[in-house]
Amino acid sequence: MGALVRVLRTAGELWPWYLGIILTSIGVALTSLATPFIIARATDEVVAQIGGGGGGLAPLLWLALALLVAELLNTVLTNLGGYLGDTMAMRLRAILSSRYFAKLLSLPQRYFDNQLTGAVINRLQRSISEVTQFLQMFANSFFPTLITVIAVVAISAFYSWPLAVLLVLIYPLFTWLTALTSKRWQRLEAVKNTELDAAGGRFAEVVGQIKVVKSFVRERSELDAFDGHYRRVVATTTEQSRWWHSMDILRRGSLNVIFFGIYLIVFARTAQGAFSIGDMVLLLQLVAMARTPVMMMSFLVDSSQHAIAGSASYFEVMDAEPEPHAAVSAVASPRLDGGDEPPAEPEPSPAWPAVPGAPAIAFRDVSFGYDADEEVLHGISFEVGRGEKVALVSESGGGKTTLVNLLLGLYRPDAGEIDLAGVDTAEAPLADVRREIGVVFQDASLFSGTVAENLSYGRPGASAGELEAAASRAHAHEFVARLGQGYDTLIGERGVRLSGGQKQRIAVARAMLKDAPVLVLDEATSALDSRSERLVQAGLEDLMADRTSLIIAHRLSTISSVDRIITLKDGRIDEIGTPDELAASGGIYAELLALQASSTRRSRKKLATYDITG
Repeated sequence: MGALVRVLRTAGELWPWYLGIILTSIGVALTSLATPFIIARATDEVVAQIGGGGGGLAPLLWLALALLVAELLNTVLTNLGGYLGDTMAMRLRAILSSRYFAKLLSLPQRYFDNQLTGAVINRLQRSISEVTQFLQMFANSFFPTLITVIAVVAISAFYSWPLAVLLVLIYPLFTWLTALTSKRWQRLEAVKNTELDAAGGRFAEVVGQIKVVKSFVRERSELDAFDGHYRRVVATTTEQSRWWHSMDILRRGSLNVIFFGIYLIVFARTAQGAFSIGDMVLLLQLVAMARTPVMMMSFLVDSSQHAIAGSASYFEVMDAEPEPHAAVSAVASPRLDGGDEPPAEPEPSPAWPAVPGAPAIAFRDVSFGYDADEEVLHGISFEVGRGEKVALVSESGGGKTTLVNLLLGLYRPDAGEIDLAGVDTAEAPLADVRREIGVVFQDASLFSGTVAENLSYGRPGASAGELEAAASRAHAHEFVARLGQGYDTLIGERGVRLSGGQKQRIAVARAMLKDAPVLVLDEATSALDSRSERLVQAGLEDLMADRTSLIIAHRLSTISSVDRIITLKDGRIDEIGTPDELAASGGIYAELLALQASSTRRSRKKLATYDITG
């Protein structure tokens, strides 16, 4: 239960709802306990009147009215407590979900390299749903049950101490038998959750790559793999359920024996004259009130086990180490009472503290490996002057994109230093580093929503005129204007309703709108046909003017217009120089030019290993 207590501490601002639930629970318990006393008194009055005594109709009328008032109050308080519990549970869900999302946003890229997207989503839905569902049920029923049980035991002790002893014996016995059940159940639940997360992760991945699945005719194998996960879930659930319910027979059977003793005491003491008929009715109702929550404890414990397993998955993510200087943290709670009011835009950061005369970009003896035992970059050192255009060239997998990832702070170098305008990026907030860099990736990476929403991702709050101007510079305005709703056209998940070239032009316009001093083009025109490339390249030339640009090129025609070229070989810098200098050096760039001039199949194959075309 410690994990569930930690969940409640996480949302400590919900204390008014906790307090309200406790107070209404006390009211529900008291009004519930009033009913057996009123019925017992009425029973004795009726028996007395049958025997020729009693006070006539008036006392019976008052007792009936008292019963009505108690039940009406119970109805109102039960629903008030239910309302508070439902509201608290949803607010708790909002807080836990927001903090989970904030935590994911703060985690380093390396975390996501080892996770299936669908598994991350499935874990969020499963863990938070199980926790909040249990706490909602707990809030709506636990406190009334607890107070009722305490009162029932106390009242029973007043009438007969053996009766109270048997009632008290129920709870430690049930808890002990449940503890015997829990350890094995939790282990099986962890196995089941692993399979469910894997199934959910693969499901999301297949749906996102459905064209690939269909084109390779892999529908059957994907379905078989998906079904395999659920077959293992079913097998684990069968074992888990058999164990749980076998133990539940023992738990509930033990309770049945104890209740047999309780009923025997009540019946015998009434027959001996120690209890009146009204007393017997009162005690039987109190025992029934105690019996119901005990019989429900199996369900409560079952739900709590799911919640404990879910909270463990939740805190496994929450306890992960965030990236240094993360742009967001999981500390603040979401705004829950803002209605439909859009969130306020963050205050702009102060200007980047550039060091006068320092190069725009500097890699100083940088080494890096995605795995601890395998480096992909070794001692990389180079500088890019302000306003300079520099191209990176290497064989496929030679480390070009890795350099961009390091510059953006998606990964931290294992050794060395990366400076941006003379400032060590390891010492600066990542949000500030990334604001200084505009990026166009090889994959356009658009979001569902409208064209305007995707463009304004580069500058939230940009006017319609600014959006249109950026789209025009990227030669996107013409095709956007032809769409059904223009800039308000929905483009589908990942821009599925646009062609590859159209998506890339939107991505280029997005970078133009950001207008950062450093521009990174990670094979930005590789998805474009020749005509689209010429259109976009014109816009990129305009964007790169008076701007520091780092270019991972796809075509030699792009490389030839840069100020300098850096070639990489086996994770090390091979050459640095102007296109003319490297053309005559006999190195990688000169080899590429020679391969381009050759028309043999072998030359074309070799050229493809550099991801370069003519």
